[in-house]
Amino acid sequence: MTTKLTVRTRVKKVVGHINDYLVNDISFLVLLGVLVFIVFVLPVLIEYGHINMIFVNLVFIFLFFTGIWSCNNRLLVVMTTTLFLMQVALKLLRIGEVQQNIYLLERIFGVLNMGVFIFLNVRLLFKDQEVNLYRVIGAVNVYLLVAITGAFGFEIIHLTIGSSIENLNLSLTSKAITGVEEDFASHLYFSLVSLTTVGFGDYTPVNMLSKMLAVFLSTIGILYPTVVIARLVGTGFRN
Repeated sequence: MTTKLTVRTRVKKVVGHINDYLVNDISFLVLLGVLVFIVFVLPVLIEYGHINMIFVNLVFIFLFFTGIWSCNNRLLVVMTTTLFLMQVALKLLRIGEVQQNIYLLERIFGVLNMGVFIFLNVRLLFKDQEVNLYRVIGAVNVYLLVAITGAFGFEIIHLTIGSSIENLNLSLTSKAITGVEEDFASHLYFSLVSLTTVGFGDYTPVNMLSKMLAVFLSTIGILYPTVVIARLVGTGFRN
């Protein structure tokens, strides 16, 4: 009996140490590295066919897994764990063939998962009155998370009504958007372009849902940096 209690105590201590590490400011830096890879490197690898889509799915599984340890709140831990397990289950169901209905469910749960993740990061970003490098990194994380969520949104629209965005500059080296998993790179590119309000004109939304999502991302892209800068500057003056 004493041995069992000792083992349980040790396990609790290990879990406690892991949770304390991942909840602290260092987790912001780790998350930043994963998000930078997904947003700026992964689309290039997908476009030029240098990686298998299994690797892409593993990257997203790792991203969603980090959300489980992003807070100490039991309800949020249960929520993020449930969403993570749903992601894993849906991805396993798609092994060997592309099933549009399962892929659609996967992206819907992905949006929910990212929404919770954004909430957790915003809460951690403003958890105290201290302004430091990790607060800035947290703000960048939220920005990149919104870009990925927007890409999921365009994919959901395409899978639901058959279209979302269109490539206006089709050439021998480019391809049309067909709604397959490999189109994630194009959806992420357009999401990020909309969020940054750059608007190169090579892609365009083709229905009202996509247009409103693009406008929504542009609105966030304008307002979010303003709010974050005002918050950080205001906190700095108070300190």
